[in-house]
Amino acid sequence: MAAPTNGKKLVPEEEHPRKAFGLAAHDSSGLLTPFPFSRRNNGDTDVTIKILYCGICHSDLHSIKNEWKNTIYPIVAGHEIVGEIIEVGSDVKNFKLGDKAGVGCMVESCRSCPSCTTGFENYCPGMILTYNSVHPKDGTMTYGGYSDMIVVDQDFVVRIPENLPLDKAAPLLCAGITVYSPMKYHGLNAPGKHLGVVGLGGLGHVAVKFGKAFGMKVTVISSSPSKEKEAIERLGADAFLVSRSDEQMKAAVASMDGIIDTVSATHPIPPLLSLLKPNGKMILVGAPEKPLEVPAFTLIFGGKNLSGSMIGGIKDTQEMIDFAGKHNVTADIELISADYVNKAIERLAKADVRYRFVIDIANTLKSNI
Repeated sequence: MAAPTNGKKLVPEEEHPRKAFGLAAHDSSGLLTPFPFSRRNNGDTDVTIKILYCGICHSDLHSIKNEWKNTIYPIVAGHEIVGEIIEVGSDVKNFKLGDKAGVGCMVESCRSCPSCTTGFENYCPGMILTYNSVHPKDGTMTYGGYSDMIVVDQDFVVRIPENLPLDKAAPLLCAGITVYSPMKYHGLNAPGKHLGVVGLGGLGHVAVKFGKAFGMKVTVISSSPSKEKEAIERLGADAFLVSRSDEQMKAAVASMDGIIDTVSATHPIPPLLSLLKPNGKMILVGAPEKPLEVPAFTLIFGGKNLSGSMIGGIKDTQEMIDFAGKHNVTADIELISADYVNKAIERLAKADVRYRFVIDIANTLKSNI
């Protein structure tokens, strides 16, 4: 099923001669195969980025398999992109040739709605995704980071700090901002406060690291007791709760200032709300397919707050990556070659990764793969 084009006409590939190469899915099997295609030419406010690394997000899996029923095939996924700027437009002021730069989940917005004018382009009704969208500038399809290069307006590009390893910085452009933004706007970034992190995966492990960098007490909440050692000894969490243990959950009632829930599988919400102090906040960044069951009284008693959050604006993304550089926050990754991507997708579907696959684009993506 094709996604809406928002009234924009798709421009034939042959009208855009700038050659690029990537890996694309052509149907709901999600099988990624070599795909030569075209990018738009570099405009006055654009930069062209030679892609060096690209993370594999769980959203990529949903998209290439059309699980959200909005995929336009062929699709080149990937929105955790880092690389080197190799061309700048005549009106570009923020970047120069050779700069290390990143691109996250969006590449354009309307720029005039209340969300855009207040720095929340991520909530713009006209937001253009890094892949699987039609770009309003010229009507071309947006193709993501499983490719050798990308052309993006300077306003949707962030500068990567020199001290961050590029491969481990790539996942921060989605996973990092997804947890950093709600922590910032809900006051879950104050030293000494107690943060609960539900789930220890691609999002959760970064939330633990940001929480500790903010100076918070961090407790990981997981249904898997086997993750306790990893959470405390490797990631630096202060405590670990097994969510299936009634005894442990009861002992932690009303102990947390806030909770970041990163789990996308269906799971009970009321027991987690019970962990909050009065007026505590729980923010959902995972997206379970089934509707949540939240009895009103679990919110009313104690004045609990339940909220949601989706990535973050460009200003906040730059702030996040700068904070990560200052505090040496990176993602834990498994670096893979381009010819391993289909196997990585299979493993991701089974949650068999610690904690993010990152494709070594520059060294392994070849036109004869």
